[in-house]
Amino acid sequence: MKELSDIVHAFDNAQKAGRQTALATVVHVEGSSYRRAGARMLVTEDGQLTGAISGGCLEGDALRKARLAMAQQKPMLVTYDTTDDDDAKLGVGLGCNGIIHILIEPIHPALPNNPITFFKQFLNARDPVVLITIFTLNDKQSAQPGTCALMNKDGQVTGVFPDSIIEEAVLADAKNVLKNGNSVTKTYLYDDRFTCFVELLQPAVSLIVVGAGNDAIPLTQMAAVLGWQVTVVDGRANYSVSDRFPLANKLLVAKPDNALSKLNIDNRTVFVLMTHNYNYDMAMLKQLLPLQLPYIGALGPKKRLNRMLDELREEGTDINKEQLKSIYGPAGLDIGSENAEEIALSIVAEIQAVLAKRNGLSLRYKQATHNRDEHIVQQSLNANTLS
Repeated sequence: MKELSDIVHAFDNAQKAGRQTALATVVHVEGSSYRRAGARMLVTEDGQLTGAISGGCLEGDALRKARLAMAQQKPMLVTYDTTDDDDAKLGVGLGCNGIIHILIEPIHPALPNNPITFFKQFLNARDPVVLITIFTLNDKQSAQPGTCALMNKDGQVTGVFPDSIIEEAVLADAKNVLKNGNSVTKTYLYDDRFTCFVELLQPAVSLIVVGAGNDAIPLTQMAAVLGWQVTVVDGRANYSVSDRFPLANKLLVAKPDNALSKLNIDNRTVFVLMTHNYNYDMAMLKQLLPLQLPYIGALGPKKRLNRMLDELREEGTDINKEQLKSIYGPAGLDIGSENAEEIALSIVAEIQAVLAKRNGLSLRYKQATHNRDEHIVQQSLNANTLS
């Protein structure tokens, strides 16, 4: 969620400077594109861009459209058809062979339910939310409602729908997305008037690095670049210090027995055990196993991890198959890593793959998919459930 954090920060700076802003959002993709639905970019009236909606080829034209939207003070839907040679003539030249729909919304700070307010509500808590954006795909000249509502983890809704006739159906879909915890974004088409982009926003990854050795430094640096929340835990007070880990959000000096009580752990929390202290790592692993975390990385050779697990079993710890699935040791993808920076890169990549439920293979072996991870679902206006 680093992109959203950057956008909020840029918006606040623009407000202080008295500059108008507009938000460009990829709301639907047909075919292939560089960014998927949910990619966003904040545009200021003086041309500053924060975030991205493409690989750099759409931004210039989107800036011109955003300035027009700010001048007219109304949202607009812009479509780039990269399957059409005319795009290349216009200077877009995406070469992605897809159709990208961009919603551009002027931000009205005085309105309580503007997109930035929703972003701040989401970023202020470590809970998943569903963001609802409504537009008219079949008639770009019609009014474009835009980012209109947010549903929190308890099902409470903030915002106003443009038409009560679709509210019940959209909220039923939003509850389903929230319940399933599915990070895949979906676009639902209701009649010919409204297209609804129902998007699950997940909190930033919380990375707990157990070990404050020199090899932990590049890992925390790379995680910080991604916008992850980083905590470093170590029993040595002279190692776990801000001078060594300036980008860490939290530094904790603790023994294994009381470390977890000082941490906030949820389903977006991952651990990497890298103290190089066998007993410390094993004591932490024993406490982590029952938590059913999505990822526990163990640095070092496989035989070291197996020895830990064997000793825990001998002590009477029951380790089931589900718990073993969460342990990745040796930690990291097989990319030929040798030094600390390369190992950090492999670990960060593995964590990202695990959380995204991907296999970590090279993209050259990936079969082409239509609309990437999106789905169009035709529904009647009185529909209450996903078809």
